[in-house]
Amino acid sequence: MRVALIAKDKPGALQVRTDNRPDHVAYLKASPAVERAGPLLDDAGEMCGSLIVLNVTDMDEAKAWAAEDPYAKAGLFEKVELIAWNQVIG
Repeated sequence: MRVALIAKDKPGALQVRTDNRPDHVAYLKASPAVERAGPLLDDAGEMCGSLIVLNVTDMDEAKAWAAEDPYAKAGLFEKVELIAWNQVIG
Protein backbone atom coordinates (compact mmCIF):
# COMPACT_ATOMS: atom_id res chain seq x y z
CA MET A 1 0.00 0.00 0.00
CA ARG A 2 1.09 3.56 -0.54
CA VAL A 3 1.12 6.02 2.34
CA ALA A 4 1.65 9.76 2.17
CA LEU A 5 3.64 11.10 5.11
CA ILE A 6 2.92 14.81 5.52
CA ALA A 7 4.94 16.48 8.27
CA LYS A 8 4.99 20.11 9.36
CA ASP A 9 8.04 21.46 11.19
CA LYS A 10 7.84 23.16 14.55
CA PRO A 11 7.98 26.96 14.21
CA GLY A 12 11.54 28.27 14.10
CA ALA A 13 13.04 24.81 13.56
CA LEU A 14 14.87 25.43 10.27
CA GLN A 15 18.25 24.97 11.98
CA VAL A 16 17.14 21.58 13.36
CA ARG A 17 16.15 20.59 9.83
CA THR A 18 19.43 21.82 8.36
CA ASP A 19 21.55 20.11 11.02
CA ASN A 20 19.81 16.74 10.52
CA ARG A 21 19.32 16.89 6.74
CA PRO A 22 22.33 14.72 5.76
CA ASP A 23 21.16 11.86 8.03
CA HIS A 24 17.55 12.27 6.86
CA VAL A 25 18.52 12.16 3.17
CA ALA A 26 20.73 9.11 3.77
CA TYR A 27 17.78 7.40 5.51
CA LEU A 28 15.52 8.19 2.54
CA LYS A 29 18.05 6.90 0.00
CA ALA A 30 18.70 3.69 1.97
CA SER A 31 15.01 2.80 2.30
CA PRO A 32 13.36 0.70 -0.41
CA ALA A 33 9.97 1.91 0.90
CA VAL A 34 10.50 5.51 -0.30
CA GLU A 35 9.03 6.25 -3.73
CA ARG A 36 8.99 10.06 -3.64
CA ALA A 37 10.23 12.63 -1.14
CA GLY A 38 10.85 16.32 -0.80
CA PRO A 39 10.49 19.31 1.49
CA LEU A 40 7.42 21.47 1.83
CA LEU A 41 8.19 25.17 1.34
CA ASP A 42 6.78 28.27 3.01
CA ASP A 43 5.93 31.54 1.23
CA ALA A 44 9.59 32.61 1.44
CA GLY A 45 10.77 29.39 -0.21
CA GLU A 46 12.24 28.02 3.04
CA MET A 47 11.83 24.35 4.00
CA CYS A 48 9.02 23.95 6.54
CA GLY A 49 7.95 20.31 6.34
CA SER A 50 8.17 17.07 4.40
CA LEU A 51 6.11 15.07 1.93
CA ILE A 52 7.15 11.45 1.50
CA VAL A 53 5.34 8.70 -0.39
CA LEU A 54 6.03 5.27 1.05
CA ASN A 55 5.24 1.91 -0.51
CA VAL A 56 4.76 -0.38 2.50
CA THR A 57 2.94 -3.53 3.51
CA ASP A 58 0.63 -1.84 6.01
CA MET A 59 0.16 1.26 8.15
CA ASP A 60 2.18 -0.26 11.00
CA GLU A 61 5.21 -0.42 8.71
CA ALA A 62 4.66 3.23 7.74
CA LYS A 63 4.47 4.23 11.41
CA ALA A 64 7.67 2.33 12.19
CA TRP A 65 9.43 3.94 9.22
CA ALA A 66 8.31 7.41 10.33
CA ALA A 67 9.50 6.83 13.91
CA GLU A 68 13.02 5.99 12.68
CA ASP A 69 13.35 9.08 10.47
CA PRO A 70 16.26 11.18 11.79
CA TYR A 71 14.06 14.28 11.58
CA ALA A 72 11.50 12.66 13.87
CA LYS A 73 14.20 11.53 16.28
CA ALA A 74 15.54 15.11 16.38
CA GLY A 75 12.10 16.43 17.36
CA LEU A 76 11.73 18.53 14.20
CA PHE A 77 8.05 17.94 13.53
CA GLU A 78 5.08 19.69 15.07
CA LYS A 79 2.65 17.36 13.32
CA VAL A 80 2.95 14.18 11.25
CA GLU A 81 0.11 12.63 9.27
CA LEU A 82 0.21 9.19 7.66
CA ILE A 83 -2.56 8.86 5.10
CA ALA A 84 -3.28 5.91 2.81
CA TRP A 85 -2.84 7.16 -0.77
CA ASN A 86 -3.85 5.83 -4.17
CA GLN A 87 -1.74 6.84 -7.16
CA VAL A 88 -3.88 7.68 -10.19
CA ILE A 89 -1.52 9.66 -12.43
CA GLY A 90 2.24 9.41 -12.77
